[in-house]
Amino acid sequence: MEKIYWHNDRFMIYQVKQLLDDHQIPNFIKNEFAIGATGELSPMDIMPEVWLTDSEWRPKAKKLIAEFDQRRAIIASPWKCVKCGETNEANFGLCWQCGSHNNGELT
Repeated sequence: MEKIYWHNDRFMIYQVKQLLDDHQIPNFIKNEFAIGATGELSPMDIMPEVWLTDSEWRPKAKKLIAEFDQRRAIIASPWKCVKCGETNEANFGLCWQCGSHNNGELT
């Protein structure tokens, strides 16, 4: 068994687990319910983690997780409106200045 991923955001843990499940990579979540022990245990001991049950899957799992992190970084990037040139935060689908749709052009 080998730890392949950890994050303090439980949502990210479940996304990575689902990604690995979708590719039939055997895995499980460790410390899934340890958050209840906050204050009793070290913060490092209660962080949710994704573990592989077979280390042979490590290269493929690492590649998938790296691609996932790369896509997530792109999605979270600000974008520039092609109509008015205004820079908008990633969470806006429309330009706050002119109301044009995000065409996917990153700043």
